[in-house]
Amino acid sequence: MPIISFKKKEKIQEQIIYFLFTIFPKQVFTYDIAKELARDEEFIKKLLIELENKRILVSINKNTKGIKFERRIRWRISNETYNIYSKHQKVNNT
Repeated sequence: MPIISFKKKEKIQEQIIYFLFTIFPKQVFTYDIAKELARDEEFIKKLLIELENKRILVSINKNTKGIKFERRIRWRISNETYNIYSKHQKVNNT
């Protein structure tokens, strides 16, 4: 597998954040994000975990009934990230 540069990883992470921002507060599975960005699921999962460690994203591993998913994770951007990103979008639009 070819090595992806740090700069390209950052660009893909930006695409992930933007996608999750546009559908906020909806939570989507790793598969859905990978499908939207036309990337490998494992690669996207690795990037999602990096973003979660930076507190940009939040992982949800339970369904609405409180039952833990065994193999799946849903993702959304954190409320703090949403607020910062929405302010940034408003500044650029004016």
